[in-house]
Amino acid sequence: MVVKMQNQMLNSSSVNRPLWLSNFVSVYQTLSTNNLDLLANIYHADVTFIDPMHKVEGLDELFKYFENLYQNLASCDFEIEHIIAEDNEAAIYWKMTYQHSKLNKGKDVTVYGNSHIKGHNDKVIYHRDYLDLGEMLYEQLPIFGMLTKWIKTKAAN
Repeated sequence: MVVKMQNQMLNSSSVNRPLWLSNFVSVYQTLSTNNLDLLANIYHADVTFIDPMHKVEGLDELFKYFENLYQNLASCDFEIEHIIAEDNEAAIYWKMTYQHSKLNKGKDVTVYGNSHIKGHNDKVIYHRDYLDLGEMLYEQLPIFGMLTKWIKTKAAN
C-alpha cells in the first residue's frame, strides 16, 4: 500500500513552506506499510495525533497505530487539494482513496477530509484529522451502511 500526494500541490509556493511542512508533504507522498519508519522523520517524539476514532500520544504509539491501520489495506492514496500555512500551523485539504477487503465489497472508497497540523523544531507535534467517519467506515458495511445512509437522508429532510 502506497500513500501518494498530487504533485501539482508541490508548486512554487512550497518553496516558502517551513521545513516541517515540506517534510510532511514529501514523506506522505511515499509512505507505505514497508516504510512506516519514515514517520520518525516528520513527527516529533511527543506528537499528539487525533482522528475520529482515536487519540494517540507519542511517536511510538503513533507508529503502532499506523502499523495496525495499514496492515489491512490493499491500497491508500492521498491527493492534496489545498494547503493553507501560517507560522507553525497548516490546514491540509485532501482526498483519500483506499481499498479494504471487508469494506465496500473490496472496491475503492473515497473520502474527503482535512488535517490541522502544527510544527515544532522542524517536526509535526500536533496532527488532527477531520473527516466523515460514516462516509469512511460505516457506510461501507452492508447492513450498517444502509442504516447510516437512511439516517443521513432523514436528517437532511
